[in-house]
Amino acid sequence: MQIISDYQFVQDSDRGATAAIGNFDGVHLGHLSVIEMARAAAPDAPLGLVTFDPHPRAYFAPKSAPFRLMSSAARASRLAKVGVQKLYQLPFNTALASLTPFEFADKVLHQGLDLKHVVVGADFCFGQGRKGTATDLEDFGAQLGFGVTIAPLLEQTDQTISSTAIRQALTDARPRDAAAMLGHWHRIEGPVIGGEQRGRELGYPTANMSIDGLHPPAFGVYAVLADVLDGPHAGSYHGVASMGVRPMFGENKPNLETFIFDFKGDLYGANISIALVEHLRGEEKFDSLDALITQMDADSAAARKILGAL
Repeated sequence: MQIISDYQFVQDSDRGATAAIGNFDGVHLGHLSVIEMARAAAPDAPLGLVTFDPHPRAYFAPKSAPFRLMSSAARASRLAKVGVQKLYQLPFNTALASLTPFEFADKVLHQGLDLKHVVVGADFCFGQGRKGTATDLEDFGAQLGFGVTIAPLLEQTDQTISSTAIRQALTDARPRDAAAMLGHWHRIEGPVIGGEQRGRELGYPTANMSIDGLHPPAFGVYAVLADVLDGPHAGSYHGVASMGVRPMFGENKPNLETFIFDFKGDLYGANISIALVEHLRGEEKFDSLDALITQMDADSAAARKILGAL
């Protein structure tokens, strides 16, 4: 998959795609439905996707609480897996935010990227002040010469599938419900960073990851699937992870610490992907280290049983 970061200086080979447009945070089932409609709309054209970085919400409200379900790198990785060939990851800045709806359709989608067909969700808004609607884009496409398909919102039972609903499921410690809407396990991806090595001292060495900028799932202990994405230990493993501030050792910056079962090796600097499968319990502060170790033993046994049944 190619990542194109500018709509004004685009190689001819990167023009003329069919593309889904949106933020695609989480790449959930609703997003996949839009992508598949784009693929079917012009099967002879490269499959593209137009999205933005940073997320427009982060641009307009930089002090808002972290809300992203995945980083831009994790999103790109997921989109490559579903067959996107051209990822137009456009910088969301003052210039782009100032374009009127028609200017966005004309300058970005038509003149810049020369898209042949675009697909958007029924709730899609665009242009200065989010004044443009999906039906406006349909009208602009007819004027400018590109096709537009409006995808209906995807529903599951009585709930519309959305990034908001997925965030709520994660907040409520329901990772399986989140996975049902995503179509895959919710994952946190990134490099292994240095920690205080307390887990090693307790017999539970962990791979530590930052969750900066991401929506924090419910704090506590999870049964997880761990994928090491690069390096000599690349592969898939089972494990148990702690999400939160580690109250046993005072208040700390939230992070994710994963103990990978039956693993020996150094993962510092490696990129890993941790899938949250089941929330086992909330964070606790124990009376002693022995009590903490006893609970960690029980958590590991519970996680092994859950993951073994997948």
